[in-house]
Amino acid sequence: MPFSLEETYNFFEKAAKELNIATESITLYSEPKLDGLAVSIRYDKGLFSYAATRGDGSVGEDVSHNIKTIKSIPLRLTTNTPPTVLEVRGEVFMTKQGFDKLNQIAETAETKRFVNPRNAAAGTLRQMDPKIAAERDLQFIPYGLGHFQDGPSVDSQSGIIDYLHKLGFKHNPDSQLLTCTLAELSQDFERMARLRPTLSMDIDGIVYKIDDLTLQSELGFIARSPKWAVARKFPAERMETELLAVDFQVGRTGVLTPVARLKPVFVGGVTVSNATLHNMDEVARLGLAIGDLVEIQRAGDVIPKVTKVTAQGSERQMIVMPKQCPVCGAEIVNVDSQAAYRCSGGLSCSAQAAERIRHYASRRCMNIVNLGSKLIEALYNQGVIKTIADIYRLKINDIASLEGHGEKSAQNVLDAIETSKQTTLSTFLAALGIPEVGEESTKTLTKFFKTYTAITNASVEQLMQAPDIGPVMAKNIYDFFHDANNQAIIDRILTAGVTWPEQEDNDTDEPRPLAGQTWVLTGSLSMPRDQAKNALERLGAKVASSVSKKTTCVVKGEEAGSKLDKALAFGVNIIDEAEFNQLLAKYTI
Repeated sequence: MPFSLEETYNFFEKAAKELNIATESITLYSEPKLDGLAVSIRYDKGLFSYAATRGDGSVGEDVSHNIKTIKSIPLRLTTNTPPTVLEVRGEVFMTKQGFDKLNQIAETAETKRFVNPRNAAAGTLRQMDPKIAAERDLQFIPYGLGHFQDGPSVDSQSGIIDYLHKLGFKHNPDSQLLTCTLAELSQDFERMARLRPTLSMDIDGIVYKIDDLTLQSELGFIARSPKWAVARKFPAERMETELLAVDFQVGRTGVLTPVARLKPVFVGGVTVSNATLHNMDEVARLGLAIGDLVEIQRAGDVIPKVTKVTAQGSERQMIVMPKQCPVCGAEIVNVDSQAAYRCSGGLSCSAQAAERIRHYASRRCMNIVNLGSKLIEALYNQGVIKTIADIYRLKINDIASLEGHGEKSAQNVLDAIETSKQTTLSTFLAALGIPEVGEESTKTLTKFFKTYTAITNASVEQLMQAPDIGPVMAKNIYDFFHDANNQAIIDRILTAGVTWPEQEDNDTDEPRPLAGQTWVLTGSLSMPRDQAKNALERLGAKVASSVSKKTTCVVKGEEAGSKLDKALAFGVNIIDEAEFNQLLAKYTI
């Protein structure tokens, strides 16, 4: 992401060369880069259907109940001839005035204040109660289209924004068209830098897009990044302050992160008193010691960061990694001299517990749909749940007694917990949060060893025989299952009734016509990416993240980019989503 005028111009100069046109012949659409949350909103025949966060680009979170409360989002498009399908992509944000009001209320109620408007907007969208969202000053401004069916022809980025404005959406009055020259790019950036303090919303830069959609299409994408658009960020503000102390925070997987405690300093619109130091390698690189004067930068106007030592203190105190966990007292270990140091307390370490519980209950793991982060935090703070095993001991009064919950909502949580007990071995292993072991690795383990007992009884050498399981991961798995505290918690979970079919894949009666094949998904599909991936895997295919000459088939969705280009170059078979759905229907998936 460029921070200079020259880098921005060079980006489009490179695009112009690829298009075989003069750089100055390109018209750019300039729009302020809103510091909010990216959301996609779908309309069917002009009526609001649903809304989701953009998530990882293919899978997001349904936020329809709160999106509908935002006054700048029409529930019915203002046209007599709506498109059959319209997906509007844009940014949800909170105004500065709304953010100040929200924090004033929090201060009066002596509750936790939000750090910045972006976090406030994101937290509001994820509220379970839409009444709360309706009370907060959320706004929405669109920046583009996704799926678009049976609508009028639009040939430019500015034309898309004008069309959406006619349908009832707000547009940003500070957006404009300009010619791609150094002079106009410079003038536009200076214009927005002057306007920035006076705006009602936070912006952290400018997004420049080639206005002509035909040229956009010719350029395409590299991975998820468009070759026709780039964001120029405003320089991060830097200030000097004193390093007072360093604490060590313990994360979900037990990794200790050094955190700088600073003499409070106002930088980038907020008072900063803490900053991450990432790891001990970063501490060594900076040559940092307690008592030093340091330069602080808010990277991207969000995350405070120590960038350098500006002056050494007169009584410097060196920063040393503790030998025991500052929370549970377990030994701190350094695996194979990596930068990361980890608490060996595992599931029994209370510092890791709340985050482990959130991870365990999350949609991508045990999918306990009604057990959200705020409820977990409340239950944890009340001492009702301290480990993931305690989830299965919850009673209706434990939840109903909490503010904002009644017996009905409490029963919904208990029902979701009960439903989650029927799972798969790979899902359960991923939910445990074994260090360095993700979803794909747990699928590999399950396919190779077949049973939970085989995995937990395997030696490090045996674990390394499984595909893509290296020595570090193998030792993490072995250590995790040979820790007495971890095993006691897992035993409680299994005793509570969590179960799965012992044979997860090869012993099913489902047809496996794609066995031995490698498939790749690219672009936006109407079905969730995970759903498409799981369907292919049930048919026996391996789903890869990149295209090679050995790829069997590529499924292309909307806005397919470089993967599609590679497939064409390699002569790989390509099908669209309609053909893909026909294939799935053929095997009743």
